[in-house]
Amino acid sequence: MELKDKICVVTGAASGIGKALCEAFANEGAKHVVCVDMNANGAEATAKDVGGTAFKVDVSDEAQITAMIDAVEADIGPIDLFFSNAGIAVGGGMETPNVDWQRTWDINVMAHVWAARKLAPLMASRGGGYLLNTASAAGLLNQVGSASYGVTKHAAVGLAEWIAMTHGDEGIKVSVLCPQAVRTEMTRGHEDHVAAINGMMEPDVCAQACVDVIRAETFLITPHVEVIDYIKNKADNYDRWIGGMRKLNRLYGDQKL
Repeated sequence: MELKDKICVVTGAASGIGKALCEAFANEGAKHVVCVDMNANGAEATAKDVGGTAFKVDVSDEAQITAMIDAVEADIGPIDLFFSNAGIAVGGGMETPNVDWQRTWDINVMAHVWAARKLAPLMASRGGGYLLNTASAAGLLNQVGSASYGVTKHAAVGLAEWIAMTHGDEGIKVSVLCPQAVRTEMTRGHEDHVAAINGMMEPDVCAQACVDVIRAETFLITPHVEVIDYIKNKADNYDRWIGGMRKLNRLYGDQKL
């Protein structure tokens, strides 16, 4: 897909990867960029920068996602590309409180479900569209120091796979973004954490990787090229890979997200 003249929606648009995506899409000539975030001021600032429209939305609430999509479709036009990018991370293991598990699940997984549930039929009726979900390298590997993050990001990857295999014949393209550490508010203060073991990527570099994959219409976006080798190692010898992750846990497990 070429982004020129397309209507694009990005959640988590106030800062970090989301803001960089909005800027990249605008630079590619998108017809309109819709900047969505629960931080209304941040969404407005991004929208002003790219000449787009801001929406304040808490993506943990299906009704708010649906209302925003309805408003965009009615007032701006049919959505060509929806990037479900917003996410959260909570440190801790299985002792993480249920309320934190649930909110992480709602934002990192169900927000993708709710957006696709609303948009897939609309896009199919128009002959196609593009759904992109931000997961993480943690969704392909795992996350030392955060059970809820690792588990929900695995689910996000699985959901993207399911949408791609189920709705691809309807013309719906799907990609999933799986970076390691990117310099955002989420990673601030964690520059020496395990996720940054291969370096801290700048958001604009990550966004450009997304633009390249959208143009190629391929499924997996891995801006950190090392991730592909890690996946191969995992598939080649699962027990050896677990051993390596245990080593990382000994080195980094006491660091809190």
